[in-house]
Amino acid sequence: MGIKMKRGIYCAVFVLLVGSLSACSSKATTAEGCASTTAVGHSPKSVTPPATVLAEKVSKLTLVTNCGNIEISLLQDKAPLTVTAITTLARAGFYDATLCHRLTTLGIYVLQCGDPTATGSGGPTFHFPDENLPPAINNNYPAGTVAMANSGPNTNGSQFFLVYDDTSLRAAYTIWGTITSGLDIVKKIAAAGVDGGSNDGKPKMTIAIESVSVK
Repeated sequence: MGIKMKRGIYCAVFVLLVGSLSACSSKATTAEGCASTTAVGHSPKSVTPPATVLAEKVSKLTLVTNCGNIEISLLQDKAPLTVTAITTLARAGFYDATLCHRLTTLGIYVLQCGDPTATGSGGPTFHFPDENLPPAINNNYPAGTVAMANSGPNTNGSQFFLVYDDTSLRAAYTIWGTITSGLDIVKKIAAAGVDGGSNDGKPKMTIAIESVSVK
């Protein structure tokens, strides 16, 4: 089992210093300690692709969720294209009022977010290449890792996953950050399980990204 985005109809070009790439690609319960949210699946906001790699040095991204803040230390030096894209999307409000749409609790231990449609197929109008892939070893995505979901090589868009327990995956998902605060929030959502009782699907407890800041 992998961390996939369902292929949508989003096609465009992400123009970077390295060149140009094109690619195509039941309401849950509120958890204890979480506020209610008005976030629902919606059409993705149109965001202009970044033209160059981010020159500004950034170190922290904060997911402001209805369950509390999740702070992520950014790996800008190791994943400059990804941090550029995520920063661009965050500052444009792309992630505002979006639901984390997928929880996996068996074999791999992740909470997947970043799709405004909450269907697993939504994303921006551009893609960008893979970078900072880990070695193909056990637990190559340890607890606290933040990495991109994709639908194949070099199809990164906006969807990402938060690893809440040590996980072994194909070395195919760009790592761009580490959770420094708020991992307990993700674990709380995971402990509540998947809606309907399966081990892979919509989280039973609603967690929404209300806004994102990068600095």
